[in-house]
Amino acid sequence: MIKIAVLDDYQNAFQQIVDQEKYKDKFNIKIFNEPFVDEKEAIVELEDFEALFIMRERTPITKELIESLPKLKYIMTSGMRNKAIDLETVKKKNIIVCGTEINSNPAAEVTWALILGLYRNMKQEIENMFQGYWQTTVGYELKNKMLGLIGLGKIGTQVAKIAKAFGMEVCAWSENLNLSHANELGVLPMSKEDLLKNSDIISIHLVLGERYKNLITKKELSMMKKTAYLINTSRGPIINEQDLIEALKDEKIAGAGLDVYDKEPLPQDHKLRFLPNALLLPHIGYVTAENYSIFYKQMIENLISCLEGKPIRNISIT
Repeated sequence: MIKIAVLDDYQNAFQQIVDQEKYKDKFNIKIFNEPFVDEKEAIVELEDFEALFIMRERTPITKELIESLPKLKYIMTSGMRNKAIDLETVKKKNIIVCGTEINSNPAAEVTWALILGLYRNMKQEIENMFQGYWQTTVGYELKNKMLGLIGLGKIGTQVAKIAKAFGMEVCAWSENLNLSHANELGVLPMSKEDLLKNSDIISIHLVLGERYKNLITKKELSMMKKTAYLINTSRGPIINEQDLIEALKDEKIAGAGLDVYDKEPLPQDHKLRFLPNALLLPHIGYVTAENYSIFYKQMIENLISCLEGKPIRNISIT
């Protein structure tokens, strides 16, 4: 019987989606609803498991962790890319890694939730409604405003299309910007500097890599309009978090909408939690019933295919 550890299932969704009774003769499944305190705890808790079901980049699957789990044979991750897995060590240990399909539209939807929340002061208005107040702020319209997209891939493209429906102007920058694709969307290519200076809202849609770590620092924040908002639903380290906190505290920019952070879950006493001009979400960009159903059902399918000697949805390890 294969021992499976389902990691970081914060909402206890696995048992709602997967009929464990159906697999009781094949799998011994343990669900971990809370993140591990540290890697030492992870090693102790996971040493007897042969398979890990993981959510993208919640628990780092490091070289040290992999080498400390002698029975580990299979890693099933949500999505077809997971930067938190040390693939080089996985390859050396002959561990099979498989991914799943993922809907990208939820991330675009959350991006717009943050934009609308900031532009119409929803954080303040919702809090004030529950305190008995009525109409305490004045918001802004999106029409004719400039949305600057840092990244125009699958999610950035969806965000751009919605911006056009709102009557916004849209500009974009990335190191590998496809100019013909931008032209098809009616998106104006700009240098990073011009985008920062001219945009009313800046939204980040990049895959985190070394070249994009600390892409937005004190220097870039100082280029933004004082009335501008910064949105990040991609990955926390793209923005220098301390520089952003200082910019928000000093009101160098109007505000920020964040769904991702350097450290997740975000510590309870983190400074971002206490800033009135920060609208925060707990990394729910891909957290939908539809996506979770895809993730967990395909993880089971993947593992069964591996046990049958015919792995599917392999993540290539070069």
